[in-house]
Amino acid sequence: MITISNLNKSFKEQEVLSGISLSFEQKGCISAILGPNGSGKTTLIKAILGMVLPDKGEILVRQSPVKKQWAYRSMIDYLPQIARFPENLKVKELISMIKDIRQGTTREQELIELFELAPFMNKKLGKLSGGTKQKVNLTLALMYDSPIMILDEPTSGLDPIALIRLKKLLMEEKKRGKLILMTSHIMSLVEEMADEIIFLLDGKVYFRGSKTQLMAQFDEDRLEAAIAAILMGKQKKELNKTSIRFSNGKVLQRRRQALLNH
Repeated sequence: MITISNLNKSFKEQEVLSGISLSFEQKGCISAILGPNGSGKTTLIKAILGMVLPDKGEILVRQSPVKKQWAYRSMIDYLPQIARFPENLKVKELISMIKDIRQGTTREQELIELFELAPFMNKKLGKLSGGTKQKVNLTLALMYDSPIMILDEPTSGLDPIALIRLKKLLMEEKKRGKLILMTSHIMSLVEEMADEIIFLLDGKVYFRGSKTQLMAQFDEDRLEAAIAAILMGKQKKELNKTSIRFSNGKVLQRRRQALLNH
């Protein structure tokens, strides 16, 4: 459904994505896009959505280029990590506004019942707790029943009951043949739900495969430990580079001093 070829993106002098090539063709699949902060996860997602324009590379959705297009977005349900709503609007007014902007059949009533939002429909968004705002965020993101779902930290702020209901909903959507791309820092959620893991590091695809393959690669019996092993390896490399630069600096400093003394 989604094909990404040699995607590159820099912000000023910082390279955020470097030669990313990925293909998501399997229906009924949950792919977890993981990586430390600054690894390029959000930039990759926004590039798929057309919210970030890549410097180089191509993105296809259902074999059609997305560059300078917008209609393809109707095939994608998107949940942003942080929900920024007009605080003076009521919940029901926001849902109505989104329905006016994006036409099509909705299932908002099903989601309102699922996340128990009925008591909050007449409340202003600025008065809601973070967890309730996330339930509104989920309702807006999922109410159009699109074939592709992109969820950026979907469980943020949810209470245990809402979390259980969301996980059940996502598994049902997977059985219905949807492609679900998800980012999360909650490794227990990834371990429970993801069919595959894509780990980004320094703007590149460091690993793609199953949870079992990742754990086997690092000889760990828990996903969290395997991820930690990747990050510890990165830290060691950075320390080694720093040590080399520092050592080289000391050598140069001694050479300069010797020349001055001579």
